[in-house]
Amino acid sequence: MKRLLSIPLLLMLGGLAVAKLPAPSDEAKAKAAEAAAKAAHGDKVAAFQLCKSMDRVAAAYRADAKKAGKEVPPPVDTPACADPGPFVAAAPAAPAPAPAAPTPKK
Repeated sequence: MKRLLSIPLLLMLGGLAVAKLPAPSDEAKAKAAEAAAKAAHGDKVAAFQLCKSMDRVAAAYRADAKKAGKEVPPPVDTPACADPGPFVAAAPAAPAPAPAAPTPKK
């Protein structure tokens, strides 16, 4: 009996959970876009730092192997590490000018 009463209750609560949220404002959209740009730049910086550290490790390995008298295979050609530079926030877009009013014909 208790199970039969709990099913309609769950259905009513489930209906409330599907309620639609209002659309975000322009300011919230701009803030979200800037946060996404910062995150993307952070990923580029992390990839650059990883690339530089891999180059250092490979150079140290090659130097140690040469000192030990081991045969060192030729290095593999890889793309150069690209420094993304500092983060630059995009300038806010200027609002479009209002269209000119039509002139009356004579």
